[in-house]
Amino acid sequence: MRDVRRSLCAATGAFALLVGALAVPATAGAGTKAVAGGTTEYLVLLEAGADHAQALAAVKAAGGVVVKENTNLGTMTVRAAASGFVSRVAASPAVQGAARSRPIGKLPKARSGVVEKEHLTAVAKGKGTRTAKATAGSTADPLDAKLWGLKMVRADLSHEVQPGKRAVKVGILDSGIDARNPDIAPNFDWKLSRNFAPDLPEVDGPCEFRGCVDPVGWDDSGHGTHVAGTVGAALNGFGLSGVAPNVSLVEIRGGQDSGFLFLGPVSDALTYAGDAGLDVVNMSFYVDPWLYNCLNNPADSPEAQAEQRTIIATMKRALNYAHDKGVTLVGSLGNNHEDLGKPRTDTSSPDFGDVPPYPRPIDNATCIDLPVEGPHVIGVSALGPSGKKADYSNYGLEQIDVSAPGGWFRDYFGTPNYRTNENLILSTYPVNRLQVDGLVDAAGAITPAGVTAGVQKQCPAGVTDYTQCGYYNWLQGTSMASPHVAGVAALIVSEYGKKGSHHSFGMAPDKVRKILLDSAQSRACPTPRLQTYLNEGRSEEFNALCEGGREFNGFYGHGIADAYAAVTRY
Repeated sequence: MRDVRRSLCAATGAFALLVGALAVPATAGAGTKAVAGGTTEYLVLLEAGADHAQALAAVKAAGGVVVKENTNLGTMTVRAAASGFVSRVAASPAVQGAARSRPIGKLPKARSGVVEKEHLTAVAKGKGTRTAKATAGSTADPLDAKLWGLKMVRADLSHEVQPGKRAVKVGILDSGIDARNPDIAPNFDWKLSRNFAPDLPEVDGPCEFRGCVDPVGWDDSGHGTHVAGTVGAALNGFGLSGVAPNVSLVEIRGGQDSGFLFLGPVSDALTYAGDAGLDVVNMSFYVDPWLYNCLNNPADSPEAQAEQRTIIATMKRALNYAHDKGVTLVGSLGNNHEDLGKPRTDTSSPDFGDVPPYPRPIDNATCIDLPVEGPHVIGVSALGPSGKKADYSNYGLEQIDVSAPGGWFRDYFGTPNYRTNENLILSTYPVNRLQVDGLVDAAGAITPAGVTAGVQKQCPAGVTDYTQCGYYNWLQGTSMASPHVAGVAALIVSEYGKKGSHHSFGMAPDKVRKILLDSAQSRACPTPRLQTYLNEGRSEEFNALCEGGREFNGFYGHGIADAYAAVTRY
């Protein structure tokens, strides 16, 4: 049993420099201007046990200016020139490597959301939708009737046995959380929530808040709020409920408004998760700019190779740190419809910077998708409401652990339910994002486009200010599958966790993992094993071969996550 719950004071000890630097201009010390370092931000990884003064001298000699440090992880965030810094600083024996953490000075195109919002494009082409009447049961919220995913993982049953404990804290490492939503507000932990990813105008567009730091409880993307609702929307007779509706939701924002998640904020957030005593962290993303980080891919330049080696080492260090501090790590397998043990040529990387994407043959032995292929991460594939592997979902014996509902717009081919919104996952969503997407108007009313897209709105009795209402949206993806599993993990900690010293409460992540996998609903490969999606309008590239037996295979892993079994069998 871990010594899990640290006090906030303890969590801010070695981490104080990192947190305090988030909202201030980059400076290395009194009288040093940030521009002296250059226009690009790097993460420098120190060798284990390196001399700190020697590392600082190496950064300075290479033309860098230190912005902040994560002393627990052994990293420095540095501003330096756009080229040459990586090779110069890595020449020091005190430095393991360096990687561009975030681009400064250039606006990349936003991270694509084609998979997750496929239904919007289809609706624009005239595809129909079906509706389901929301009904409230004795233990359900009004919109729970639309949550087929909740039933697939049997969370509707587990709610009556173990709805989660407030002492259990789930970190949402994502784009933020809209704490205004009446389904999020009861469970949102304001004290522990942090933003590690200030807005970058060059990446995210004009800043909405002074200092370009969004306050905690705010989300301009929508992705993080959707994930948070699936994990732990409150079971309060309003809106909808999450898998673990009584646990605490902690925003550890590592993502930009534009959808990118860069190395520095992600590694900082994981370090904080360990120091702050979080029990579970959900990671529905991959770390930009590389879909796969390779040790020595001949298609990459020497500098790009060095950067990727640094990303791999830094992420492994961060994931190990969080795990060793008692955090159960859950991640999405990705939406690239490929066997992660037999990856295709990567044509999407790098997805920002001066170098456009180029074909990169991927060697499985030396290339990994992070964070899901990193240490201790529970990898989750996505299923449609029929229980079939969603066409977009990654899979494969090498990395999968469990499967969960992620939504599949094209499920139920040949029936009236084919290409309908209700095949996706409904969850909480920020109204400000819906307004940007044209699904809600300036007065908070759902637009005709929003009605067609299935957007839902519920307001508490007597509320006239639309910003205090709950808004809900449909998305699909392994990003939606992972939080179902994170919610089950939180229920496991709630049911079997133990009290420790200093009012702590928690459970060793390896024990959480064992119960999660052992309690999953076994599911055999389909017959035939080669699943084709030609009827659904996909190319042969989407064809997927399911390998393995009923107890473990490449589509379902150890099975479909089962909340009810997880909290009642042990």
